[in-house]
Amino acid sequence: MCGIVGLYMKTDKYAGDLGRLSALMLHEMRERGPDSAGFALYGEADSVDKMVLLSKTGETDWVHLAVRLTEATGLDVEQQPVWDHAVFRVAGDGLKARRWIIDNAPDVTVLSQGRSIEVFKGVGDPDQVAERFDLAGRSGTHAIAHTRMATESAVTTAGSHPFSTGADTCLVHNGSLSNHNRLRNVLRANGESFQTENDSEVAAGYLAWRMREGDNVDAALTNALKDLDGFYTFAIGTADGFAVLRDPIACKPAVIAETDDWVAMSSEFRAIATLPDVAHAEIWEPAPAQIYSWSHAA
Repeated sequence: MCGIVGLYMKTDKYAGDLGRLSALMLHEMRERGPDSAGFALYGEADSVDKMVLLSKTGETDWVHLAVRLTEATGLDVEQQPVWDHAVFRVAGDGLKARRWIIDNAPDVTVLSQGRSIEVFKGVGDPDQVAERFDLAGRSGTHAIAHTRMATESAVTTAGSHPFSTGADTCLVHNGSLSNHNRLRNVLRANGESFQTENDSEVAAGYLAWRMREGDNVDAALTNALKDLDGFYTFAIGTADGFAVLRDPIACKPAVIAETDDWVAMSSEFRAIATLPDVAHAEIWEPAPAQIYSWSHAA
């Protein structure tokens, strides 16, 4: 079933409360996805790329991995463990570092890479996942989060949402794609790397590929409507923006609300009802196959 939440700050008024408000929204989606959860949080761009890594075993030697990465690539690396995750700050080509980790560290999954994004996720009650990684204590510009009910695959941290395969791009998904295996092969031929069998990672990889080819998020999603077959509600994050798209049938639930200070999206209104000034929000159900996007870019 799964639950999606997204919160985009149009002004700085509630930026310091982004994590706390996102955690409240995520709490309301626990019943839609009780087995795992995750969130992507966007903040002010760092001076270097950051990678958030997951240890599949819980026993990864992060210091040793950072040394290996530096020796192999020549990139300067700083590491900070966070439970079974670690944040690697990489001075240099972050994509090069991501690809090296995927190819040479089989006990590690790269959850995100970029200057603005950090992704954290875990198995278990969504409230506990949010507390473990201090979602409520974080600030930023926008966030997307997801609670998962795994119906077609194992319950694992790596298989939980969000998925991110490109720099500062991220996606959460409610639904199922029917052509993900074929599309995965096409994307691999075009340079994408995948770390799970989840169809949502293929959708994330598709958007990353289109944007790497020069599409903005609206153009990438316009192409997605032609190339992705299945039913879906997507919430997408980029370095400076937020977008929502439902498939042409739109059988998966979604609601959007907007005020002068924020835009919020969720699978159910009860998550949005927790937000400040919601009584004055414009509220609507996103139409099928219509792209909704917001951006801080000039």
